[in-house]
Amino acid sequence: MRPLRFLPWAVRAVWAVLPFTVGPTLAAALDSRSDAVRTVSSTGLWAAWAVVVVATLVPHPVSLTVLRVAVPSAIAAVAWATVEGEMSVWAWALVVVVFGVAFLPETAVHFVNGPAYPNERRFLLRPPGPVLLGGLLPAWALAVGLPVSGLLLVAAGRGVLGAVVLVIGVPMAGVLSRALHGLSRRWVVFVPAGLVLHDGLAVADPVLFPKKVVESIGLAPVGTDSLDLTKNAVGLAVELVLKEKVPMVLTVPRNRAGEPGASARLLFSPTRPGAVLAEAARRGLPVT
Repeated sequence: MRPLRFLPWAVRAVWAVLPFTVGPTLAAALDSRSDAVRTVSSTGLWAAWAVVVVATLVPHPVSLTVLRVAVPSAIAAVAWATVEGEMSVWAWALVVVVFGVAFLPETAVHFVNGPAYPNERRFLLRPPGPVLLGGLLPAWALAVGLPVSGLLLVAAGRGVLGAVVLVIGVPMAGVLSRALHGLSRRWVVFVPAGLVLHDGLAVADPVLFPKKVVESIGLAPVGTDSLDLTKNAVGLAVELVLKEKVPMVLTVPRNRAGEPGASARLLFSPTRPGAVLAEAARRGLPVT
């Protein structure tokens, strides 16, 4: 069975059993809390679990974002339970497994291709290096932590402080969640006419590179002077060499503001560079 067929079911299966494996650990950690806190916590955990169950059943970029926000939250919940004295090796094992499967590039391919046309194939791009190494964790922590903290403060009887946190945190969580979802909407997509770079962080609008102008596509050589659209992503880059320049509008222009740019050589960083090159070869593009 191909990994792309197996992995979505693995994600669903592991997430589905969390209430029966991780749940008792979290319940024990909440035992000493007030009835209101326990009720709010239990309701929130069950609601989050149900939302993710639905997300795993619907292949879509939104579902990928939901999954990749919720899975680290499960790890955070188990970590909190451990600090509270409810250490469970079994709970840790389950959340680590679901984290590993949810963040595999092959899992992402399944979700981002859900709404794609049958003759298209999307491959997610790696997150920008500064985001991955510095901004991703704080953004996730604020997007999840502020609304949760506000609700728990209200449940604990600290209504004024909780309301302030919610008033500030809910809009901020919305903005941060939208930014996190942007990472699930960055891809290179193969279409019958060629390939398209769909990356709002690098180009203002998706750019089509027709088959007839593609000279070669392959792993980027060291020291290449091609236009770097990887946003300093960590990992291998793919170099696309064209027979003629293709106009594009960069989000960070290299020329005068408002003027379209153009390049005959550019770099991008897919999460699965080998699969991208294999797909390019299958579609008749010259792979080097």
